[in-house]
Amino acid sequence: MRKAEVSRITLETQISVSINLDGTGISNLASGLPFLDHMIDQIARHGLIDINLDAKGDLHIDAHHTVEDIGITLGQAFIKALGDKKGLVRYGHSYVPLDEALSRVVLDLSGRPGLEFNVEFSRARIGDFDVDLIHEFFQGFVNHALVSVHVDNLRGDNSHHQAETIFKAFGRALRMATEYDSRMAGIVPSTKGSL
Repeated sequence: MRKAEVSRITLETQISVSINLDGTGISNLASGLPFLDHMIDQIARHGLIDINLDAKGDLHIDAHHTVEDIGITLGQAFIKALGDKKGLVRYGHSYVPLDEALSRVVLDLSGRPGLEFNVEFSRARIGDFDVDLIHEFFQGFVNHALVSVHVDNLRGDNSHHQAETIFKAFGRALRMATEYDSRMAGIVPSTKGSL
């Protein structure tokens, strides 16, 4: 089982994460941000990744530090759980619709961080949640998981639908990329011999 636990404690946040990449999509989430919990639950359910998250942050200021640091901590747990990357598919992609919205996420477990985030949300807030923080979550994740991720919202009029399709597609792309390919047993999927 590919599991990891990571804690991150700063003057702004205290975050604990545990993940199981070979899970069933169960999540226990307490970020203090209900909308973010809902989005991370999409990653868990559609990626079949068990995620436990407990976060306390300086929400009296705003949600920026908490969201960014959750992305960082999840990224750290993800790369730790991946191990040596031998036998992995490596690449993942997914298109996910939700009513009028459609998003595509394509990723590479490359060992190099990179984020292309092409999303124009239809409004600036989803309830009390600032949609700019979605980019911050993904930037934190890719910087610490060392993955290349392309996020494209292809259409959508409802910002909740836009966000949900992004997180669902991200979960499904992670699921694909982290699958074990028995034909690659004991082999790192790179001509370099390492990722």
